[in-house]
Amino acid sequence: VENDTGRNELKSRIQGLIDSNQVMVFSKSYCPYCVKVKDLFKELNVKCNVVELDLIEDGPNYQDLLLEMTGQKTVPNVFINKTHIGGCDKTMQAHKDGVLQQLLESGDNEAYEYDLIVIGGGSGGLACSKEAAMLGKKVMVLDYVVPTPKGTTWGLGGTCVNVGCIPKKLMHQTALLGTAMQDARKFGWEFNETVKHNWETMTTAVNNYIGSLNWGYRVALRDKNVNYVNSYAEFIEPHKIKATNKRKKETFHTAAKFVIATGERPRYLGIPGDKEYCITSDDLFSLPYCPGKTLVIGASYVALECGGFLAGIGLDVTVMVRSILLRGFDQDMANRAGEHMEEHGVKFIRKFVPVKVEELEAGTPGRLKVTAKSTETDEIIEGEYNTVLIAVGRDACTDKIGLDKAGVKVNPKNGKIPVNDEEQTNVPHIYAVGDILEGKWELTPVAIQAGKLLARRLYGGSTVKCDYINVPTTVFTPLEYGSCGLSEERAIELYGQDNIDVYHSLFWPLEFTVPGRDNNRCYSKIICNKLDSERVIGFHYLGPNAGEVTQGFGAAIKCGVTKEQLSTTIGIHPTCAEVKQCSVTSEVFF
Repeated sequence: VENDTGRNELKSRIQGLIDSNQVMVFSKSYCPYCVKVKDLFKELNVKCNVVELDLIEDGPNYQDLLLEMTGQKTVPNVFINKTHIGGCDKTMQAHKDGVLQQLLESGDNEAYEYDLIVIGGGSGGLACSKEAAMLGKKVMVLDYVVPTPKGTTWGLGGTCVNVGCIPKKLMHQTALLGTAMQDARKFGWEFNETVKHNWETMTTAVNNYIGSLNWGYRVALRDKNVNYVNSYAEFIEPHKIKATNKRKKETFHTAAKFVIATGERPRYLGIPGDKEYCITSDDLFSLPYCPGKTLVIGASYVALECGGFLAGIGLDVTVMVRSILLRGFDQDMANRAGEHMEEHGVKFIRKFVPVKVEELEAGTPGRLKVTAKSTETDEIIEGEYNTVLIAVGRDACTDKIGLDKAGVKVNPKNGKIPVNDEEQTNVPHIYAVGDILEGKWELTPVAIQAGKLLARRLYGGSTVKCDYINVPTTVFTPLEYGSCGLSEERAIELYGQDNIDVYHSLFWPLEFTVPGRDNNRCYSKIICNKLDSERVIGFHYLGPNAGEVTQGFGAAIKCGVTKEQLSTTIGIHPTCAEVKQCSVTSEVFF
């Protein structure tokens, strides 16, 4: 450099570049090592500021001063958050050792408003945000419920609490109490009053309870110093979101890391009249009037659970099924659950799909005409119902939150987000949990576990990952279906018919014997791997209290239980759960 003044000016310009950029790379455009380093930051989706020394007039002077400042004259010369890393080899090694990620994050607290922003206040989002806050981080949660076409909306807590597991189980319990009252007479209970069900009383009680849960979640977030905002969040940059509240007021927020936990919403059919006249599970649980004669469209667990409890409170229910029941579940069990519903008054229209829904009469409920066509022939059928409930699956809420602006990859077919085994998307500082994950369980406890463990890994030094294998679950059909592990179909696919054993048993619960109902309609089976000491790879149970029964077997399967261990475990008598210990010879046991 010609003189001291020029030298000092250039030195302070270089220092300014290093100080003001998270990543600063001094490079030469033709150098393959420089290209390698620039590609690494591109792959990490980290913006790096590059000065190409061969393309600027005083490039050699830059190199001389960099030698003086760092002891390195070669390129690339890399700085992260003002720390000198070095050349290509040192940068690659720092990436391999995890040092690079730590350095990239070291400036985050100063650079961003929050350590973590969680988009979605459902089970996964709340679990993750509370855990992160407990670990001393500054956290914001944004939750906004877009109203349904019918105008239904709800409070904090996500699908499960407001329009999913919680109201579903309480309404299923309502139906079970109806059956219990019928059984009660056989057990000697005498009552002469007309027994009828009041829809409004039930929905008011259920929604009052949900309201108390919403309040509890808000209090818990406040107590843990999580900033809860009732606004719709969308990315506008990789580290920045726009939040829009119901009055359309916009605010902007930045964070070092993000967790997407936006969940799913029910899918519509895309036929005339579906959004205008039909409801989904989002509307059903707070419906202000009794739905009356109901057509349920779909064969999902939501369809069968809702159809089941509506029939259980005495309504005329028809389920229209396109193909098979409970796709993805064991088909033997699914069909048995469906047969039980048919035997108890639920009508099924199989292999038909609706093509049009028309309003005959407005009201609460009104009257609707449904036109449907066969999936196999040209046959067209029509039917009149008071309510049409669509339950044909759910769509991930990922298309309107600006993921493209953040560079997050999404499966274009289903809107789901692919993640690695640490719930990390293709963008390193953005994670996702819950129902929106590609190829993972859509279950509340899974989202809670994943959210909690993610926060502990990010901020608590933990290495424990969420285990998505052998997750127990229950479908609350009138006769409940609990399962853990593989369906029979999947076990055959993975191991071959000759390498599995299926032990099964029909049984009659003791509490069904006096009222004389459902003799030998309950059923259980285990699927064992012959190649691995008859280890249990699938558990299936159809009967009362399926959730309570399945939970313990879920723990056993996680511990690697074998057929012999199950057989030598003494059962609790008289229970339905003990049938698993007695199913060696497929005998009926009660």
